[in-house]
Amino acid sequence: MTEGGGSTEGRGATASSPERGSRPERRSPGVRANETVVPVLHCVDPEATIAFFRAIGFEVTYDQRRPYLYLALRWSGFDLHFGRPPKGLDPSMEHTGGCLVMVDDVAAYHAAITEGMRRTYGKVLGRGLPRVTRYRPGASRFTLMDPSGNSLIFIQRGEPEEVEYGGSPDLPAFARALDSARILRDSKTDDLAASRQITSALRRRGDQATDVERATALAMLVELSTALGDHEKAAKLLDELRGIALTEEERRVVEAELRHADDLRRWLGEDTGE
Repeated sequence: MTEGGGSTEGRGATASSPERGSRPERRSPGVRANETVVPVLHCVDPEATIAFFRAIGFEVTYDQRRPYLYLALRWSGFDLHFGRPPKGLDPSMEHTGGCLVMVDDVAAYHAAITEGMRRTYGKVLGRGLPRVTRYRPGASRFTLMDPSGNSLIFIQRGEPEEVEYGGSPDLPAFARALDSARILRDSKTDDLAASRQITSALRRRGDQATDVERATALAMLVELSTALGDHEKAAKLLDELRGIALTEEERRVVEAELRHADDLRRWLGEDTGE
């Protein structure tokens, strides 16, 4: 599991059916392909769990504390159940458990969840536990982390089944590093690793890059620094970026990347200062 809870686990989950052998499928009488599966997740703090899920639109359909813990929650067309965690479970490790939620319009679910957070907490919970990972236009998934460290990965139906790893060998070295960082940021939601990748590329190959490539790398780092909460670094990167002379067309390319950072600050409920 990567930082942000948005690991690539679950890739291939959109496949229409598992690979089968040559033998025809055999089912026992009464077994029909209309099952309903309800995940039962660990719950470290029942009150915090109920408060959080209610904030984003869930209803509590069952709440038992004795003789053992069992919670049932429902939202839209799916249910989540929770039980007592194993002894010594540390939610901060974010290895608690989780499930995949296949949906038709992943952007709409992200919007509904963030709206609930703003309504209840006055801001989007983008760091720590609980939280939701940011959603960039065109993305096919995002991750919701609950107070106990469980991850709910919302996935767009029809998401490509082949995993894109980025870093195509057909690209020049610097562009390849930026492409790999894009995958770390967007698919794995590992902002720290993406930031390190770009920083290393600038240090080792920055002199081989074009002005627009270096400017794009700096703009990507501005957003990543914002996501990581390092606003001082983001401000320094902006100053460095302003020192690069770009054509009007090149500036438009870089400004498109910078808008993601600006959108992220607004999404987190922070003053952009720009």
